[in-house]
Amino acid sequence: MPCEHTQNQLHGYLDGELDPASAASFEKHLESCPDCKQTLAAEEALHQSIQKANLYERAPESLRKSLLGSSQQLPAVRAFPAPRALAWQWLAAAAVFLLAAVFGWQQLQKPRGASEAQLMAVSLVDAHLRSLQPGHLTDVESTDQHTVKPWFDGRIDFAPPVHDFVGDGFPLLGGRLDVAGGRTVAALVYGRRKHIINVFVEKSASENYWKGAGESQGYHWLAWQQNGFSVCAVSDVAPADLAELQKLFAAQ
Repeated sequence: MPCEHTQNQLHGYLDGELDPASAASFEKHLESCPDCKQTLAAEEALHQSIQKANLYERAPESLRKSLLGSSQQLPAVRAFPAPRALAWQWLAAAAVFLLAAVFGWQQLQKPRGASEAQLMAVSLVDAHLRSLQPGHLTDVESTDQHTVKPWFDGRIDFAPPVHDFVGDGFPLLGGRLDVAGGRTVAALVYGRRKHIINVFVEKSASENYWKGAGESQGYHWLAWQQNGFSVCAVSDVAPADLAELQKLFAAQ
């Protein structure tokens, strides 16, 4: 019996139609499902074969000239459009008006003057909220940094800085892959008393470093750059706790 993910998600993943969270979940499923992995490879090979087949052919120039010449010989149309044509024109005008109204409403809903840092923070806070759902907090659950750090090998193209600060009140709980801003990032999970802190890490160029601090949806965030990484801690703890965790990272 084929895997249900093959029927429900594989083609959406292949065509880029899944949202970031669903795409990350399906990629995790691929690691343990040989049927989906084999089917995905076959579909990708088929897509590549079709693209390389060069099935598209441009119409000859003679056809274009022939069509243009024929259009110049058409009889004159009536000065007034038929009732059915008028109906279609009204429908087209209504559709344009509706699209303009929807677009204007979306623009009003966007935060005015939102900076890149604020947009980044919203994405990371959303990822933090997703992780709090049952079964989503960690892909590798361990308090041992020598277990968590190697887990990322081969799953992302960089080695995130993983440290256990249990002696300072920030015990390491594990790690996972997550998606923020449409990109795959590493998420390190720490505890602080009875609270959860997600520390997101991404390898990025200096001009794209995460930076700043603030609050979104009731959660605090603090972002900084360190050794070529963008790092952002998100939690409902006090900002002072996030600042203390940042100092611990900086001291390593």
